[in-house]
Amino acid sequence: MKLSGNTVFITGGTSGIGRSLAEALHKRGNQVIISGRRKGHLAEVTKANPGMQSLELNVEDPASIASVAKKLIAEHPKLNVLINNAGIMRLDDAARAIDESVLVSTVTTNLLGPIRMTSALIEHLKKQPAATVINVSSGLAFVPLASTAVYSATKAAIHSYTQSMRYRLKGSSVRVLELIPPWVQTDLLNSKDEPRAMPLAAFIEEAVTVLGTDAEEVLVERVKMLRNNPGPNEFVFVAQFNDMIASAH
Repeated sequence: MKLSGNTVFITGGTSGIGRSLAEALHKRGNQVIISGRRKGHLAEVTKANPGMQSLELNVEDPASIASVAKKLIAEHPKLNVLINNAGIMRLDDAARAIDESVLVSTVTTNLLGPIRMTSALIEHLKKQPAATVINVSSGLAFVPLASTAVYSATKAAIHSYTQSMRYRLKGSSVRVLELIPPWVQTDLLNSKDEPRAMPLAAFIEEAVTVLGTDAEEVLVERVKMLRNNPGPNEFVFVAQFNDMIASAH
């Protein structure tokens, strides 16, 4: 996609990949609007990036999504890029009863949130000369981490939904991309200082370079092994991957 001159709305823009991606696009001459639940965090990011704007949004709440979408369209009529980035990652155990609050909040945030957000803005985006929807999934969409089974399943669902969207929007002015991060040093599962995870700055630099091409899947080198795994014998690698993660603890 074109990396400058856009009006970009990004959910979950106050930390981790969301904040770093917002700042990278802001520096490249885009009007960036971030969203999140916490006013203080939004203010901190916009203060550090003069010209960036923010909106409070609870992606678990359909009414909040509808209200923010209405405000966005009214205040930013040239909005042409939506980045569905907000997500939560909680530990669970698929061999036992899954905690209801973990299940509902994870599915609502990670799966229903992006679908609802896109639904609220898609007719507006289709009217733009060139628009882009970017759904942030995960390498775990292809090789699930058994200790975060629900999170991994929501990301697999986002991958599937993204492909359907891309098919239905072909021939329109809207391109549908999927950003597929590997394990990155962020607050998710306290991975900020995890040596096995990819440094955040390195991930953003490589991802933005790929974003500037015609690729429909934004893949950095470190995630390609996971992305390429699904196939008839995919569980062999899934088991090896989870054994490796478990043995490190």
